[in-house]
Amino acid sequence: RCSVDNRVTRVAWLNRSSILYAGNDKWCLDPRVVLLANTKTQYSIQIQDVDVYDEGPYTCSVQTDNHPKTSRVHLIVQVSPKITEISSDISINEGGNVSLTCIATGRPDPTITWRHISPKAVGFISEDEYLEITGITREQSGEYECSASNDVSAPVVQRVKVTVNYPPYISDAKSTGVPVGQKGILLCEASAVPSANFQWYKDDKRLAEGQKGLKVENKAFFSRLTFFNVSEQDYGNYTCVASNQLGNTNASMILYGE
Repeated sequence: RCSVDNRVTRVAWLNRSSILYAGNDKWCLDPRVVLLANTKTQYSIQIQDVDVYDEGPYTCSVQTDNHPKTSRVHLIVQVSPKITEISSDISINEGGNVSLTCIATGRPDPTITWRHISPKAVGFISEDEYLEITGITREQSGEYECSASNDVSAPVVQRVKVTVNYPPYISDAKSTGVPVGQKGILLCEASAVPSANFQWYKDDKRLAEGQKGLKVENKAFFSRLTFFNVSEQDYGNYTCVASNQLGNTNASMILYGE
């Protein structure tokens, strides 16, 4: 808007050195620039569907009693943040190094932060486009969230999933006492990424699935060996072996009589 009074004889709006309007006459070809008012008190133009290229100085030039006067206004165009590039989901072995990247645009330039979406994580782990993790541990697996904010609108967020692979670790394997004729269960629990494959051995002999009187149930984090009707021959030492691509481990347990 440009305020004028009755002493003004000529008016014009300029963008840098280009004339947009002179009086009621449009000099620019841009259909987004329109004349809003040309009265005794106001000479105003409107720019529709503003673009970043519209940013810059605009000058209202008026002629009064043969004395030209100008007033200048600077248009600042703000742009909401937008994440234009972010790392893909990644799978890495424990102890490896991870580099995550998050690139965002906006005006003013957005602030970029990374945080680990985890119950134990507190606050940001990087206030930068780049997140470097050296010697990653299994506790550092999970989702990492990139946030880009510049106060023009709500922050934009995207997430990257980081999978940390590690060899099996048997967390629970207990010996069990069961009387003859009763049902008995040996349980072997192991954590691993990728999930462990389980095998059972009695002494040095591998137990096959479907062996008479036995049932082997393998899940992602445990294996259960069930004896439906325990006999004297079942008593003895059993070994659970848990393995994946990164390694294997085993634990021994005893099925004994009460």
